[in-house]
Amino acid sequence: TYGGLDLVWLPYGAEWRMLRKVCVLKLLSRKTLDSFYELRRKEIRERTRYLYKKGQEESPVNVGDQLFLTMMNLTMNMLWGGSVKAEEMESVGTVFKGVISEITRLLGEPNVSDFFPLIARFDLQGLVKKMRVCAHELDAIFDRAIEHMQMLRSRDDDDDGECKDFLQHLMKLKDQEADSEVPITVNHVKAVLMDMVIGGTDTSTNTIEFAMAELISNPELMKRAQQELDKVVGKDKIVEESHITRLPYILAIMKETLRLYPTIPLLVPHRPTETTVVSGYTVPKDSKIFINVWYIQRDPNVWENPTEFLPERFLDTKSCDFTGSDYSFLPFGSGRRICAGVALAERMVLYTLATLLHSFDWKVPEGHVVNMEEKFGIVLKLRTPLVALPVPRLSDSNLYL
Repeated sequence: TYGGLDLVWLPYGAEWRMLRKVCVLKLLSRKTLDSFYELRRKEIRERTRYLYKKGQEESPVNVGDQLFLTMMNLTMNMLWGGSVKAEEMESVGTVFKGVISEITRLLGEPNVSDFFPLIARFDLQGLVKKMRVCAHELDAIFDRAIEHMQMLRSRDDDDDGECKDFLQHLMKLKDQEADSEVPITVNHVKAVLMDMVIGGTDTSTNTIEFAMAELISNPELMKRAQQELDKVVGKDKIVEESHITRLPYILAIMKETLRLYPTIPLLVPHRPTETTVVSGYTVPKDSKIFINVWYIQRDPNVWENPTEFLPERFLDTKSCDFTGSDYSFLPFGSGRRICAGVALAERMVLYTLATLLHSFDWKVPEGHVVNMEEKFGIVLKLRTPLVALPVPRLSDSNLYL
């Protein structure tokens, strides 16, 4: 996190407000996200072509692995796709995939130092050492991307004044804010990229994998989703992001998935800036607070049949959105610390999920079962990876090309 300079760990203050403003109003604004649509579309179409080939071969796929590759490539393209050449992207992607997988694994490892802080400096399990190696490798990737971007900007023929990726936006803002009260540094840029990397890959992957596992286990729900897609999109066209606002059942599936399987079940730790009393309990200043949204969103006093996957429960209510205003539904947190990437996550998850359901029927290959058992850690995963066979369902094979 570059000394806690990212949005997740930076204490509330002028520096945090500056970074939050940059992310929400510049990087993650509707206008900016719209400008990157072709990058998202290109990656989704490439993954669809691959799945079509596997379907023709009647070859099952590891759904989680395919989703991770999709989210990783989407994230890389949005972060620095306009700055790094295509041939360089492939080598960067190989390292990137390994580092992100290792970081996610390490974050979920139980650490004895968390329970006995006095021995933390000894790093008995070697987790800190391993994480530093990952951080060093990511930092090297960021340095390479920044170097490529600066070389590109130095060439007048390529400098049209338009930002083609998040990195170019950040570096442009860094130059513009150089003389401000709270300037943006290169480490701020890297810390924000780190947040985007972690938040844009594994979490979205897990959400879609849980959704697909539930839908494959409940064919009648998948059929209803496909009927909505066929009505709105048709079987002679492909899904575009412009269709998403007319797919309420797909949105309900995403919400129900995040209710049952919140990507970060305890959210990120919170810390009160002053001692306060909540429902008669005194919470001391600087306490480390974890919010158990996994239980909150399964509370039988609030949710009817709380352990059942029922997307319909979100069709008749507009109060349960992703803003954190309803304290019974907090998949992205709430308040000023709510996840800054909600809009991006919503687009990536809905567009990918809609495409998978519209383009293919899905079935479990012989000898496999869908196991919904969860694996807990910093992020929530399926304990057993989902393996399924994509069966092409569109009217024209050219729609997969």
